[in-house]
Amino acid sequence: MQRKLFCEINPFCYSVSVGKQRFIRHIKNLFSREKFAKIRSDKKLPYVISSHTSLLMRKLHGTDASLQENKVKNIRLACEKTDGIIIEPGQTFSFFGTIGKPTKQRGYKDGLVITKGRFSSGIGGGLCQLGNMIHYLVLNSPLEVTEIHHHSDALFPDDRRRVPFGTGTSVYYNYLDYRFKNTSDQPVQLHLWIENEELCGQLLSEHSIPYGYSLIEEDHHYKKEGDDYYRISNVYRIVSDKETGVEIRRELILKNHSKVMYDHSLIPEEQIKEQ
Repeated sequence: MQRKLFCEINPFCYSVSVGKQRFIRHIKNLFSREKFAKIRSDKKLPYVISSHTSLLMRKLHGTDASLQENKVKNIRLACEKTDGIIIEPGQTFSFFGTIGKPTKQRGYKDGLVITKGRFSSGIGGGLCQLGNMIHYLVLNSPLEVTEIHHHSDALFPDDRRRVPFGTGTSVYYNYLDYRFKNTSDQPVQLHLWIENEELCGQLLSEHSIPYGYSLIEEDHHYKKEGDDYYRISNVYRIVSDKETGVEIRRELILKNHSKVMYDHSLIPEEQIKEQ
């Protein structure tokens, strides 16, 4: 029998472990030499580096619809803290350094969260979708991701998926942060808002950049390992010349090997590869 981790013994031990991780992150932040972005501006920078929209309400079987409604409220609150933030050259954007701690006192609700590969509820639930949005904008830019925590499991089928699988990020206050650094020579700005039941985002800049970016997923298939199925693929970032469209380079940014947590009967048979 495999020995349980301390955090798995009971809820009290779990809360102690979380408190320890949060304290460690507070100390690291206190002594960090990174320069964090803090200034927000209502005036938007003129050039769009990347943009994206994502559907806020999904059809998820077996989940309380009110948790998704609360998720939207949580994302709206976080957008108010994040929209317009300016990241100067050399500065780092921190997700939780920007929105702060999601608490009831600050208006956050019980929303949808993922715990051990399962859907459950928690204060501030749903903020991963905002983290995913920001990460997608950054992946389609010359900026550098400095902290990310990938979701390890395939939690639902690919119905209406508009971005390559696996290009999201987990966030959990405050030790599972999402961070990126402005490694360019000009200021950039995040513009985030909700419109027509969609989360909308843009990454803006002071001057136009000469490159275009796109993400593609290749060799997508499912493979059975023991009694489980895994979703496997490679995700590449393509950098091209904006004027000519000529590909400059192709970068492998992610190798997916994710356990399928939903009903295996929903896996398309033609996408299953034999051993």
